[in-house]
Amino acid sequence: MTSYITATVLFEGITAQYLLKSTYQVKQGTVVLLYGVGGALGQIMAPWAKHLGATVIGVVSKASSVDRARVLGCDEVLVWRKGDLAEKVAAFTNGHKADLVYDGVGKLTFEASINSLRPRGLMVSIGASTGAPPPVEVGTLKAMGSLFLTRPGLAAHERAADVLEAATKGMFPTAFWKEFPLNEATAAHEAIQSGQASGPVILRP
Repeated sequence: MTSYITATVLFEGITAQYLLKSTYQVKQGTVVLLYGVGGALGQIMAPWAKHLGATVIGVVSKASSVDRARVLGCDEVLVWRKGDLAEKVAAFTNGHKADLVYDGVGKLTFEASINSLRPRGLMVSIGASTGAPPPVEVGTLKAMGSLFLTRPGLAAHERAADVLEAATKGMFPTAFWKEFPLNEATAAHEAIQSGQASGPVILRP
């Protein structure tokens, strides 16, 4: 791996590692609902979760990303802007729903994410691309099935060795989507925010 790719794999990979192994120990039979499968983090998490034995329900923002999500190993792919996502999760799992949800969208998907969880399921807020999720009353978590809610962060975790081992074994793709010179940083950010980027973006001097 080049130094650019190694840096990308480490940053996103460490995040994926603690989410899949520390925040919740994903294992055989775990039902995962994962937003942003086509993004840099999702492209690592989806195949890694499959390697751990999970059933992965990928969530994408547009229909054009569905095929790519399936290539990454998702057992089902949903477009979150189309229809009732929670109902589709329940239907796909025969009423079991998801054991945990990784939601990086935030405000616009938070309610659907909570409603997609089984009793005692875990909601993991990992970002807020549409704005911060609304405040949650503690009693609401009880009423909806004694749910768990967390917002983990990188500072409390260090997992580089495990990430590099997983990358070396080919558990997830290590290529980046596109390389931009530093003076085109604006274009790079626009590609990410618009959803055009289908993987990690590299800025070079």
